[in-house]
Amino acid sequence: MNGIVGSHDLLLVTLDTLRYDVAAELAAAGRIPNLARHLPDGRWERRHAPGSFTYASHQAIFAGFLPTPAAPGPHPRLFAARFAGSETTADGTYVYDAPDLVSALAAEGYRTVCVGGVGFFNNRPPLGSVLPGLFQESHWEPSFGVASPTSFEAQVARAEEVVAALPSDRRLFLFVNVSALHQPNWFHLPGATREAGDSRATHAAALEYVDRHVGRLFAAMSSRRRCFAIVCSDHGTAYGDDGYTGHRLGHEVVWTVPYAQFTLDGPREGAAA
Repeated sequence: MNGIVGSHDLLLVTLDTLRYDVAAELAAAGRIPNLARHLPDGRWERRHAPGSFTYASHQAIFAGFLPTPAAPGPHPRLFAARFAGSETTADGTYVYDAPDLVSALAAEGYRTVCVGGVGFFNNRPPLGSVLPGLFQESHWEPSFGVASPTSFEAQVARAEEVVAALPSDRRLFLFVNVSALHQPNWFHLPGATREAGDSRATHAAALEYVDRHVGRLFAAMSSRRRCFAIVCSDHGTAYGDDGYTGHRLGHEVVWTVPYAQFTLDGPREGAAA
């Protein structure tokens, strides 16, 4: 990461509440082609979330604790605050002297921008200002939120505006919290009703919806230079699994999440790698 930070733009996308099993099934079935073309061998990596709900997980992620590979470790981290005794800081880790990754990247000259999704990023109550407050610039409006059937399209449009407005020589760290997977998501599946509510099938349909528009986000972020991208879930969610519904609980479908990292080539380098 020491060769990437400072030379690449950086993109972090959290697909809020996306379950690993649903993401893996859709990739294998060819139902999310725009995401799958960037996944190593077309597959998501299976990882464990650092928290069981949005606020806890993102506090950890912004401190450098990305979802952990779901296998015995230790697993070296991409980013880490300098601290004595860390067993996951390695030679390739970008180590910073700051309380969080966002402010560390700002100190490196990056413009740090948040395009929020779920309520923890809406800047309305004080709690909804904590996470976006880490960034130099944050955006949220009702059209980005969980109740909007076109939330991701609106978020991508804002991201495109952010990229277009930034001087070409300024590095960008863009964070997008995608709200479309979060409940309510019934409206993404044709024929589903509010009365029937959300289900694993509507969750999958929401991921297909995101896939239809994610190419625009990747194109914008690679329009100026190479971009290092991380796309992952912050936690999963239960739809009646073993009697559980929702998240902020200790079930396997909540703790197990999909993860991918890849490089998007810049305008003179051809298609994305």
